[in-house]
Order: sequence, then C-alpha cells, then structure tokens
Amino acid sequence: MMTINRRILLGAMSAAAFAATAGFAHAAGEIRVLNWQGYGTDEAFAVEAFEKKTGVKVVHDYFTSEQEMLTKLRTNPGAYDVVLVNSAYTGQAKDEGLITKIDTSDMPNVKDLAPNMGQNPDLVPNGEVYGVAWTWGATGLAVNTGEVKPLPTSLNVLWDPQYAGKVSIRDDGVEAVQFAAMALGQDMNDVKDLDAVKAKLQQLMPQIKTFWSSENDWNQFFSAGDFTVSTFWSGGAGRSASKGLPVAFIVPDEGAVGWLDSLAIPTASKNQEAARAFINWMIDPEFYVQWAAKGAPSSANSKANAALPDTDFNKKTFADPAVVARVQFMKPLADDKRKAYTELWQDVKTAQ
Repeated sequence: MMTINRRILLGAMSAAAFAATAGFAHAAGEIRVLNWQGYGTDEAFAVEAFEKKTGVKVVHDYFTSEQEMLTKLRTNPGAYDVVLVNSAYTGQAKDEGLITKIDTSDMPNVKDLAPNMGQNPDLVPNGEVYGVAWTWGATGLAVNTGEVKPLPTSLNVLWDPQYAGKVSIRDDGVEAVQFAAMALGQDMNDVKDLDAVKAKLQQLMPQIKTFWSSENDWNQFFSAGDFTVSTFWSGGAGRSASKGLPVAFIVPDEGAVGWLDSLAIPTASKNQEAARAFINWMIDPEFYVQWAAKGAPSSANSKANAALPDTDFNKKTFADPAVVARVQFMKPLADDKRKAYTELWQDVKTAQ
C-alpha cells in the first residue's frame, strides 16, 4: 500500500489546499478506475491535474453495462480502486462484498453534496456511505430540432405514425420496459401489467429504424439522419448540443428514467486513501465546471451547480422543479424481474 499524507492529498484539488502543499513530496503509485468510457473520470485535463498535484497515476478500465461492471469486480479482486456504480446497483455490490464502506471525514467536498443525493438511502444505507453521490440525470426524449416541430411533450411521439422509420431507443430490455410502462401510465419501478407493456413495445417496433447502445452510436446515427426522435441521456444530449448538433432534450409529461451515479471503492483496493482523494477531486466544483463546459450530467454537488453559468445545458433543463418532479429515479431491481424484462424484450425483437 502506498504511503500518502491523507489530509494533504484529499484537499489537494482546491487552489488554497494546493498552495499549502508546496513542500509535499509526490507519492509513488497508481490507482485504477473502472467506469464507462468518456464519462468524466478519464477527461485528460482532470487526470493530468490529479497526477500533477498528487503524483498518483490514474489508469482506466471500462465496462459497457452494469452487469459487466459487477462481473469485473467479482472476477478481478484487487484490480480496481475506484468504480462507478449506479445507485440502483449499490445495494447488490455491497451485499456481495464488492465495495466497502467509505470514511468521508477527510473528503472536504462531500459536505457540499445536495442532501437528497449525498444521503440517498441506496448509497448510504443506515448512515454508512458505500457510494459517494457524483452525477445524476435522466433518460428522456431527444429530437432533431430541424425535423420535429413543435417540440413534443409526450412519450407517445415515439409511436407517432409521422415518425415511422425515424425512431430509435437504446437496446436495453429494462429501459425499454420502463419507457413502455410510463407511456401506459404505470410506475416504471413497479410494473403491474407486463402483457400491456409487451403489446406497447410490439406496437413500437415498426417505428424503429435502429437501436443505439452507446453515446458514440447515438451521435453517429443522429448525424447520419437515421432517426429524428429517440430516447437519450440528458448528459449525452448536452454534449451533442455542445458539438453543434441540433438536439433538444425533453422530460416528457409521463416521466423520464432518472439515474444517480456514485463513485465507490472496491473492498479489495489496496490504495483506498488515494481512491478517496480521487473521488474528492471528482466532486470538486473546480473539476465539474470545466467538465460541464464540455457537456456533463448534473452534479450532485450543490456548490458545483451554483458555480455554473445560467446558459449551462443541465442548469436550464432542470431549472423548473416541476420538470425534476417528473423524473422517476431507478430503484434496485430484483434478479427475477430483470430476467423477465430482458426475456420480454428479446421476444419482442425476435418476433419482428
């Protein structure tokens, strides 16, 4: 385990704290971060700043689904020091012993987390922190502003005949069920009528031109004109808009799929002090404001959000409390339900 001056390292990212570390000898070693590719922690400016100020090298590995993330933690104990875990999976990772309780007493930026995020019971069961709230957002509607007028307010635009062959959704069984349930007026976290959901998805299939599975997919298909109406992540829409694509993001009247992502520490990590330092940097307003300028999800840090300009994509999108109230945040999903949703989705797709 590397030797690190905890208080200096964890405070290193603010200007004042960095000034106080002028005589700090850089620590040797590295941390390994497991995350979605291109999702904040691997921003070059952020990694370079952390490495320069701490001497700790940051190495990344990636996953393409939450199930892959869990599998990597299970099969590679000790390989990772920081891992991105959606709040809907935190309980499972904790119960399997994959992530450890985090002592945040020496992580100064934690105090600025919004209470409903930082103390979310899925991340902080019984007052014990297993995930530090990092970012949040919603999967809603994203449309081509040059092709879709007026802007829709309902999920039913996905089923609108005028957009037949111009629709896309993510190829994810759980998310497909959630959207169909909301379109039917059901609670996406407590779906009561799967037969109705299946019928609704069967009605959607003729509308779909292509499925997307990653942000890169979405941008390529959108730029090629393959679809004009789609589901998409709020943060992804913000990044696409910042690149000049004619994208509008909408939280529909029926709701959007909300998610809260946290940064956790695998139980087998041998570099937990440096891991906490990195997480503290990831929730630092100094980091977030720079990331937001490139297109980022909403921060769980109230001070970071307050520091954003009024023109910020997320600040504008979620400025209205009534809009935020329509976001239905994902809850942990039992394995039998996940299997049922996935099988339903496969049945719908293969029947076409």
